[in-house]
Amino acid sequence: MTLAHIAAFSIGALVYVTVVPARWRGWTVLLLSVFAVFWLQPLSTVRNLDFMLPVGALGLTVAAWWLTRPPDTAVSRDDRITLGVVIAVVLGLALLRDVRPEFRPTPSRPPDPLVVALGLALVGAVALAVWKALRLARWRGLLASGIALIVVIFVLLKTEPLTIATSAWFRLQAGQDTALAAAADFQWLGFSYIAFRLIHTLRDRQTGRLPALSLREFASYTVFFPALTAGPIDRAERFVKDYRALPEHTAQVAPRFVVGGGRIVVGLVKKFVIADSLALLSLNAANALEANSTLGLWLLLYGFAFRLYFDFSGYTDIAIGIGILYGVDLPENFDRPYARQNLTAFWQSWHITLSQWVRFYVFSPLSRALLQRKPKPSPLLVVVAAQLVTMLVIGLWHGVTWNFALWGLWHGVGLFAHKLWSDSTRAWYQALQQHPLRRRAWTVIGVLLTFHFVALGWVWFALPDWETARLTFARLFGAGW
Repeated sequence: MTLAHIAAFSIGALVYVTVVPARWRGWTVLLLSVFAVFWLQPLSTVRNLDFMLPVGALGLTVAAWWLTRPPDTAVSRDDRITLGVVIAVVLGLALLRDVRPEFRPTPSRPPDPLVVALGLALVGAVALAVWKALRLARWRGLLASGIALIVVIFVLLKTEPLTIATSAWFRLQAGQDTALAAAADFQWLGFSYIAFRLIHTLRDRQTGRLPALSLREFASYTVFFPALTAGPIDRAERFVKDYRALPEHTAQVAPRFVVGGGRIVVGLVKKFVIADSLALLSLNAANALEANSTLGLWLLLYGFAFRLYFDFSGYTDIAIGIGILYGVDLPENFDRPYARQNLTAFWQSWHITLSQWVRFYVFSPLSRALLQRKPKPSPLLVVVAAQLVTMLVIGLWHGVTWNFALWGLWHGVGLFAHKLWSDSTRAWYQALQQHPLRRRAWTVIGVLLTFHFVALGWVWFALPDWETARLTFARLFGAGW
């Protein structure tokens, strides 16, 4: 999201609260979100791909809503209108293909509107035929298939060789040079966050926890424009509570603009002033190889750690602020993570919504499954296995590479070590509460140890390959010069 996008959404909020009738605010949020899926999509060098990917995101959203509908529920008039509105926006954007590029809301020239219309009709017909063929299948099986499809697409996008191969296939269909295929061709805006939202809704429908949602509510939740590019990962039931209350916010405009505007300003300073300045002095492949001292390398590592925090939390502040302007209170995602005195507390404060998601959909189900095995494994083995797998999932969520896998395992081992330590020192720590000075000293020590453990883990995260990361890690401790 650029400064131009942020300014447009902020100014649009003034129109939203002063011009749009209260009863139309839900529809306005949907229209803005569908429009933003195209407007925020990065440019691709593969012909028409930057138009097809947003259409794919909307198609997956509609398909997931269809699967999460309670069985034997009729499609309402509101749902049919919503589907028509989404299709109309897609076709309307395609009709702008002859508009001058600077006035076009898509990253490149859209395909021919007739081709788009025929493509949507064909996909819809195939989807309906498949649905009729499978409607007698077990409902849970269809939901599981939906989750599996999203995971497959996710792995394809996050594994560079697979992404390049997919790009080459699309280039071949477009009559372009397949030798130029690159992973950068396939930048699917917000898919990581869309995927987690869709898996959440599909899984909650399997377990009966998902409330009944209209297509308008479901689509607005999935592609809500402030949280599209960098989160946070909201829960459907929490989002819908705010969404349904949008017509009631008429009397709360001034306070919401003060709070929301303040969060946007804080986010802008974090991202575009602090983080962008630290980018010049932070760890990357070039700087790591050019550093000529251990101290200099540590300074680069500190720069990366704080740059990452201010960049990510700044975007989160902006998203939360814009959400507030439009009447939706997105969940917090950061809470002073570098001031936490142990690794568990760090992960309860860093990318909070992601941590909660993996705990709910990876750690807890895996722990229960392991505990139900015969013979029953030891609780300690269950904990270490669940923590390692959970953190590995978080690592691979950023990209299917050895370095991201090592980063996830680094934190998985760290969390397990902290559990062993806290279990064995619980009595000592309780006694420490009677000695304020010692307790404060231990708090400072804990914060420093936790921060440096996290910072060292960023080596795997920041650098592109194992050899550079290994060499940098050694040089941070004075070896390998």
